[in-house]
Amino acid sequence: MIHPLFKTTLKRPDLVARHLANYVDLVQCEASDIAKGLLVQGAAAIVAILSLLLALGLTGVSVMLGVLNGRFHWALVAVPAVAWLIALAGAILARRSKLREDIKDVRDELELDLKVLALAKELNDE
Repeated sequence: MIHPLFKTTLKRPDLVARHLANYVDLVQCEASDIAKGLLVQGAAAIVAILSLLLALGLTGVSVMLGVLNGRFHWALVAVPAVAWLIALAGAILARRSKLREDIKDVRDELELDLKVLALAKELNDE
């Protein structure tokens, strides 16, 4: 018995070619999304590192000004706090990854096609 995939390929090669072209489009789309995600993660990591350095410097300056003046002012807390919040937001954004989700879409599509092929073979064997 000839497998249904071969029968379909012989009878309708345009369907197989279109299906393969759709796979190529899916992989290209997912690769593009992965590249964009990695670019965003890299930019967020750079922002996190730079704002962390800025936050450390501003915190040190605030402590020195507070000790030198001998009194407390809210600006000595608020200014470094903004830099710390930006560093935290950048770190959270840099750690977030969608790579597994993007790869899972392609894997699910392949598994579904394999199930359809197995079902077609079972129906052909009967």
